[in-house]
Amino acid sequence: MQSVMIGNRFILVIVAFSVSFGLSLVPSWDFNKAFLTGVITAVTIHTTALFIDKRRRNYEMFVLGSLRKRIKDMEGLKARVVTEINQIEEHHNLLYAESQQLQNQVIESRSQRDNLHRELRTFAGQKKQLEKEVSSLQTEINNLQNNQNELNNAFSILTAEKRRLESNCNVYRAEITQLQSQISELQHEKQEIESNLTLLGRLKPQLEEKLYELRIAIQELEVETTQNNQLLVATKTEKENIQAILDSSQTQLAEHKAELQQLQAQISLLQEERDSLQNQVWELLQQVETFNPEPLSDNSQEDDIELFPFSEIIQSSDAIDNSEVETSPNISKEWNNFLGNLPGYELQVLKAIVEQDNPNSAIKKIAEANITMPNLLIDSINERANDTIGELIINSDSDSPKVYQEYITDVKKMIAMYEGLMARHTSSN
Repeated sequence: MQSVMIGNRFILVIVAFSVSFGLSLVPSWDFNKAFLTGVITAVTIHTTALFIDKRRRNYEMFVLGSLRKRIKDMEGLKARVVTEINQIEEHHNLLYAESQQLQNQVIESRSQRDNLHRELRTFAGQKKQLEKEVSSLQTEINNLQNNQNELNNAFSILTAEKRRLESNCNVYRAEITQLQSQISELQHEKQEIESNLTLLGRLKPQLEEKLYELRIAIQELEVETTQNNQLLVATKTEKENIQAILDSSQTQLAEHKAELQQLQAQISLLQEERDSLQNQVWELLQQVETFNPEPLSDNSQEDDIELFPFSEIIQSSDAIDNSEVETSPNISKEWNNFLGNLPGYELQVLKAIVEQDNPNSAIKKIAEANITMPNLLIDSINERANDTIGELIINSDSDSPKVYQEYITDVKKMIAMYEGLMARHTSSN
């Protein structure tokens, strides 16, 4: 391809030289002037072709870089799609197991139906024998009396079963009242949280703990609702088995189902309010990170020192001069700029990710010390890396964050340089 381009430029130079030489020679017939004009024209055409090729090559490199970035984005999308497909397959397996259970139940019901048909056939044979044995009427009367006694016993058994079902219905009502009381308690807690939001600037750690407790309570409530739904399904199956005997229990179960739907609607409303509260807390945390806080009084500063003991470490790490980082020859210019833009606590996060197998606890401590959240710290590091290096360096899709394999060496060099600068800074102090 390069030889073809060179050949094209050579042909273009020869044609331009020939045309310019011919046009300059015709008016004056001065060979020296015509030759000089042809040479100047050929050099100009050659430089212009070189300039155009260089611009085209730069544009192709720009397009190639954008395509590579788009390929990486598509690979990340592919990984997310694969995880969603795995989740759908797990859900499909669960549904298949439930369908197998339902098929087993249907087979059992069919076997019971066949047994009933066999018993009916035997009863029909007994009836024919009774019609033929007219002479033994007295014995048949005794048999009928015995059958009447058995029916009375069966009726007493059915009445006892009916009482047991009514007692179960009363138990379900009591559980529903307990759920309503729990919902009222959750609403009361929600009102308390709304009143405490006005004091978020000074009571932020306590508010986060309260939000965590509310999540646990909502999860427990969801577990209780699933248990109640299972109990409702069980009662529904029992109702279908004895529907001919307990028609009056259908209305009560319908009322229970309506009450449970109301409870589920209230729970969904609580979940929406919980999501809105989480969004408000995250927005406030981002505002705290982006805007500089106003100077506090002496008492508030003492409280901050007592609550966050890592502030001295962060201040000492931020005190390092960025000019020392930028002139380091150990890593490239982009990584020097990246190290210069990183705060000390984010470097501590990178160190924990590289050196520890499960760095979640260490990242959580650093986030609490800086009044933020672990995922926000990781997103901030990736944003700074994207601005300076042009790539993301931390994979946050797994359970614990990991540095990509191609950037581990550069990150370790950067951490070693940072530790050396810290040691130099502390010795100078």
